This record gives sequence, structure tokens and C-alpha cells, in this order.
Amino acid sequence: MSSLANQLVRAEKEEIARAIRTLLGRPLVSRHDDPAAFDLIRKRRGPLIQWFDYFCGWRLVVEPRQGYARLVKTGPPGPRAASRPARRRRTTRAPFDRRRYTLLCLCSAELLTSPVTTIGMLARRVVQAAAVEPDVPAFDPVRNEERAAFVDAVKLLEHYGAVTAMDGVTEAYLGDEDAKVLYRVDTTRVIRLLAAPVPPSGARPPGEDGPAELTAEARYGGDEPTGTQRALWARHSLIRRLLDEPVVYRDELTPAQSAYAASLTGCRLLRRAAEEAGFVLEERAEGLLLVDPDAIATDTRFPDDGSHAKVAALLMLDLLVTSGPVTAGRLDAEAARLLRRFPQWARAYQSDGGGPRLAADALEVLTQFGLARRSGDQVAALPAAARYRVGRAVQEDS
Repeated sequence: MSSLANQLVRAEKEEIARAIRTLLGRPLVSRHDDPAAFDLIRKRRGPLIQWFDYFCGWRLVVEPRQGYARLVKTGPPGPRAASRPARRRRTTRAPFDRRRYTLLCLCSAELLTSPVTTIGMLARRVVQAAAVEPDVPAFDPVRNEERAAFVDAVKLLEHYGAVTAMDGVTEAYLGDEDAKVLYRVDTTRVIRLLAAPVPPSGARPPGEDGPAELTAEARYGGDEPTGTQRALWARHSLIRRLLDEPVVYRDELTPAQSAYAASLTGCRLLRRAAEEAGFVLEERAEGLLLVDPDAIATDTRFPDDGSHAKVAALLMLDLLVTSGPVTAGRLDAEAARLLRRFPQWARAYQSDGGGPRLAADALEVLTQFGLARRSGDQVAALPAAARYRVGRAVQEDS
């Protein structure tokens, strides 16, 4: 019995760890998209809700009847958040621009008025909503580019399960303004998509505090926090960064976060959070890093041969580690050399100006993964880049 009990406890811990990493990689998990993942989250929702609340200050909502789980990840806006834009669900997978975000917000607001709608009715309501907002450009569905942006917004809502096409396909609206598409609306899920501690309707007019007011969390005490609130903020903000960023360098931490990471309590809780979530915590003099052995919690990988920019980033990383810092011009030259050496590779860059474009995209990858930093015209490798340095085999004498 003791052996069986231990096996059950171990299995429960493994399931909770897997569910945590699943939600970190996909903050909205639906039964119709991944029934196995949803059933696991539903089964372990009690410990999961406690884990996210205690270590991150994030709210987990599990709706068994509606068939979805939503991890409400909050935090201050910053460059890391901007590096993970919403993406179009059509073939290009290009990031959303300002226009598509605007239409996404307008569509979401208008979908709350009815459990059933058509794409034409929704478009007309968006036209009316945009017309009464002084700072929102008018929506003109007659124009092809406007219909394309509108379709991208609706397709993203479909992807999240906020709307479901009951008859017809959304893409039909691209070529025909009179296309017939019938939708069922899950108004509760539409509301759940918003992850802001302060509802936009309760915020002051734009221009006073902007997004910072929407992301302010009262639990941390505002401008006059108590000692307990400061410790709570340090724990939550540090663990949020570890979960959201590829690597956290100590010189990027605030004094409060740095002190917490160096304290006995902070070290103990960081290690406990990593262990319970199934991560491997790397603690080094330069910073901290969480490694997911199964790559469940990540939305993108490196190294990865899935894009030419990532391949070029890996090839140029050794130059930065061994010879850096280097100028941006030298990276441009290195990228151009790679294109000349492999003329059948990266055809999208095999044209005039291809070298600088490839170098810029590769540098964006390295910056996103915390492997390099640009300051003016100089690009320098960061400590985590050393793990990707090309090694040289040593043959021992027999």
C-alpha cells in the first residue's frame, strides 16, 4: 500500500506540473482543441489555481461546462509583451497591426450584444461603433484591405472559441462583402479574453496614465505599500519574469527583485516553484533561467531550423561570443557572406539588401531570446549565449 500511495502521489505531482506548463504555453485551453489537456486541467484545477495565485498572482478560471480554462496573466506592459503579438490565422501568420487590434476590440465589444450573429451584421455594427468613436478611424468594408483586417480579427476570435461558424466560412468575406456566415457567440469567453486588473471602462481617459493604469494591481499597495505587499510584489514579479522570459539577468532586476532573489526565502520559493512546475532552475552569477525539458511551456524555440532568421542567428552567434562586441555593419557583412556561400538557401533574402535584412531578423531573434543586446552601433553577446558556442573536438592520444 505504501508503494502504491507513493506512485499515486508522484503521478499527481507530474500531472500538476504538466498542466502548469501547458497553461503557460497556452493561457486559453479549450476542450474542442485539446480534450486531453483540458481534462487534465479540469481534474487538477484546485492545486493549479493555488499554484498560480501563490507564486505568480495570476488567476486561473476553469469552466468545465463551457469547456475551457483561462489563465489570466497580468503584468506591466513592456518590450517582452510587445514581442509576442497576436498573429493572423491565415497563411502568412503575420503579426497584428494597429488596425487589426482596433477591429478585434470593436468586434469583441459588439459580440456581447447577441448570442447569434452573421458576419454582415457584425460588420455593420463595427461600422456604427467606429463612427461614434472620435479617435477610431472609420471602418469601410467596401475596401479589400479593410475586409482582410476584419476577417483576421474574426478568425482570431474563432481560434479562441469566442465565436463558432455554424454555417459558411469566414474567409468568404474576403472576396464578397455580401457573404453569408452564421456565428454562435460565447459571450462569457469573449469577456474572459480580456486580461486586465482594471476594466477599461473604469479607467481614466487616454493620455493620463495609459496602459499603466489598466495593469495596476491594488494588492501591491500602490505608492505606499506595506512590507508584506513589497515582498508579495517581489515574489510575483520575479517569478512572472522567469516564466515569461527566456532568461532573467540580475542587472535587469529592480533592487527589490534582486534582494528577494538573493534572500534565503526567495531562493527557497524559486526552487520550490520550479520543482512543482517541472522546470529545471539554473542559478548563475549573471542571472536565472528556467528550463522546460519537454518544451511544453514555450511558444517558440531556439535553436530551431523552422525559419531562416533562426538559422542565421545561430550561425552568427559564435561570431558574437568569440569576437564581440561587433558592429552592426559586421553582422550585415557576415549575413551577406552566408548568402553568397549558400546561394540556394534563404531565397527570400537572395536579393539586393538581403544581407542587412537577414542580419536584422537574426539579431531580433537573438534579442528576443536574451542572447544578445544592441547598444547604438555595437552588438554584444550576453552570458546565456555561451551555451551555443561552437566547440572544438579534442582527440586524445591512445
